[in-house]
Amino acid sequence: MSYTKRFDNRKFDEMRKIEAKVDIIPRADGSAMFKIGDTVAIAAVYGPRSLHPKFLQDPEKGILRCNYTMMPFSVSERIRPGPSRRSTEISLVTSKSLLPVLDLTKFPNAVVDVFIQIIQANAGTRCAGICAASMALAHAGIPMKDMVAAVSVGKVGDKIVIDLNKEEEDYEDGATDIPVAMTGRNHEITLLQLDGEVTKEELMKGLEMARKGCLDIIEIQKKALREAIKENQNE
Repeated sequence: MSYTKRFDNRKFDEMRKIEAKVDIIPRADGSAMFKIGDTVAIAAVYGPRSLHPKFLQDPEKGILRCNYTMMPFSVSERIRPGPSRRSTEISLVTSKSLLPVLDLTKFPNAVVDVFIQIIQANAGTRCAGICAASMALAHAGIPMKDMVAAVSVGKVGDKIVIDLNKEEEDYEDGATDIPVAMTGRNHEITLLQLDGEVTKEELMKGLEMARKGCLDIIEIQKKALREAIKENQNE
């Protein structure tokens, strides 16, 4: 079926407006806010700190724990508070998305906890959470060899588009959603999920869109971090 115009009049390769800021939770070791369109994610980092119980400790390196949740009021239909199968799965893929850029060898027997809260949702929440978490980890001073950014691409009708909103996810019989996370320097893919069907050519086109989108996001992330450093120096 033909999809000729996006619901919000964006171009097919155009992301929604993005805002990013770090140092938003004073008592956290690192924190960040990432907003894309109407989706807002907040991440807070605590640690490294001693991991308990001790049998979970790794004597060679620290452990990364991510906890993703959506606030009950983040969507129009109130969701049940507390962990769910979906939040557990997204917590796991978020951790796996971030681990390739982290050096936790300096923190044996320790844990770095990342708490991600979605306070407003209009699609793309796992990607927004990854972007916020990457910024918060950098703000906390955790050794990182690169930043990680994430954005969804997908097939809506007969078109490949970037950064789907809720209307596009629900279009007709549902869109094909492809969340992608990527590093900045080597363009290493750290997350690739596919919900639906696409051809090889459509997938490659989507990945190229995601690559460009992630590089743009990483520049926004870095700018937010630089601004925070500048503000701290002026205080």
